[in-house]
Amino acid sequence: MDLLNAFLLTFIPLFVAIDAPGIIPIYISLVEGISEEEKKKIAKQSVITAFFVAVSFLFLGNIFFSILGIGLEDFMIAGGILLLILSISEILRVKEKEFTLSETLGVVPIGTPLLAGPATLTTLIILAGTHGYMVVILSLLINLLIAWIMIEKAQSLVRIFGIHGIKAFAKVMALLLSAIAVSLIKRGLVKILS
Repeated sequence: MDLLNAFLLTFIPLFVAIDAPGIIPIYISLVEGISEEEKKKIAKQSVITAFFVAVSFLFLGNIFFSILGIGLEDFMIAGGILLLILSISEILRVKEKEFTLSETLGVVPIGTPLLAGPATLTTLIILAGTHGYMVVILSLLINLLIAWIMIEKAQSLVRIFGIHGIKAFAKVMALLLSAIAVSLIKRGLVKILS
């Protein structure tokens, strides 16, 4: 039961931070006119990139923090503020981000910064500090598998929910991310004050 609880407490914030549904409209605009085979290659490349960037940051981030003398509570507050800013900008954003087409489309911008962006990396470090590495990496893997499926089935999802339905869902996810951000700031302040 404790493992299931820890999994849910890591899976849900990562699902919100990765925000695969919010990436779909951007992904569709980026791969327009590309063959199905190439789209599959881009989807695979983006998820593999996101995984390696996220795991590298997860392990190397803590080394840098210890060298710099940054504690988990410091990162919770700073990360919470960053997540809050990112979520607010996502909620208020009216124009899509503009990216240029390149051969490494799956690496940049889809793999990073869209899948493994500041929100995901911040969330990973904080969750690993409170729940441990194994459960966080498992949650990351499952979230990236979901993202992979959603990216590969992007056209079908748009036909089912409509582009506005997907954008609305992304805004709700951004709102949840802001609530998680406030919770992180509060927990970081409580740790410092106690």
